[in-house]
Amino acid sequence: MYQLNLDIAHFLEHYWQKRPLLIKGGFTDFQDPISPDELAGLAMEEVIESRLVTRFNNKWEAAHGPFESYDHLGEENWTVLVQACNHWAPEVNELALPFQFIPGWRFDDVMVSFSTPHGGVGPHIDNYDVFITQGQGKRHWRVGDAKPLNEFAAHAALLHCEPFEAIIDVIMEPGDILYIPPGFPHEGYAIEPSLNFSVGFRAPDAKALISSFADHLIDNEIRTERYGDADLKPRARHGEIQPHELHRLRELMQQALDDKTLFKEWFGTMISEAKHDLDVSPMEPDYSAEEVADLLTQGEPAIKVPGLRSVWFSGESQTCYIDGEAWTLPSEDAAAISLLCDKDMVTQADMVELADQAGFLQLLTRLVNRGYWFFN
Repeated sequence: MYQLNLDIAHFLEHYWQKRPLLIKGGFTDFQDPISPDELAGLAMEEVIESRLVTRFNNKWEAAHGPFESYDHLGEENWTVLVQACNHWAPEVNELALPFQFIPGWRFDDVMVSFSTPHGGVGPHIDNYDVFITQGQGKRHWRVGDAKPLNEFAAHAALLHCEPFEAIIDVIMEPGDILYIPPGFPHEGYAIEPSLNFSVGFRAPDAKALISSFADHLIDNEIRTERYGDADLKPRARHGEIQPHELHRLRELMQQALDDKTLFKEWFGTMISEAKHDLDVSPMEPDYSAEEVADLLTQGEPAIKVPGLRSVWFSGESQTCYIDGEAWTLPSEDAAAISLLCDKDMVTQADMVELADQAGFLQLLTRLVNRGYWFFN
């Protein structure tokens, strides 16, 4: 388990979503949870999202995996990146645990990159919060202030920004952590062969939320109110839209958003959906509830699949949302909902604390059989 050397309350008050921070020695005696060879192997897999970024003769190139070989690349100027590496390497997933003081619905994934000397992805601006931990090797990082900068495509799959003045200019060593909020330009280049582990937190914008909400209404064939104007008066100007009509249209849209039950169902479903593939293996044949109970009694914990999203709404302790689907307990039990959504494993000791152990066991068995929780 990684121990984060950070005053969390001070960080949230002064830095989170406000300004970047170098956390020197953020992890003491840091050990890489994955090797460069293992990372390169993951980038060869069809179901895993990966990229290769190169800069040869000052020309940027970017390609998406899977990759068959790296032998042609040489010893410098390239980077391989694996998205959602925590879904496929449990050891990498452990690197996200120290950051669980941030709400889980904001968590995105752990992206891991390996860079040869001078390798990087160029100067760019992200729209999410990220904690970048330096693994093996050293890397030179520059971070600028959040000011308007021109962005351009250095390659069809690579968005860069114009040069910026650095407010952080540092060579990072193993265990150092760099926090970068959205909107702050940054660039990092390896000094020697380097691993970097980026724990990212997403922040959806209004456009994405509205689009997703509309899709939810359509996909679930949810009926909404239709515009009506039974009070219509004769109109002299045929092409005019009057203020009260525009107001009525906005109210019509707002009614759907104001349906609290509908809004929660949509958001719980949307935010718990996996953005990247999960390493899920459904049970064949299914476990019975008795078999799951026996394994727990024997001291075997039921472990949540790395990267699985499970969320619940404060004040509602019967329904939770797991991987884009609503799951309901037989009865309300805040401890049971919290166990599924706030913890990474279920043990027999946890079961003792629950009000309806039999009901929880039935639901847990369904989740185990789906492949969302598993036994070693």
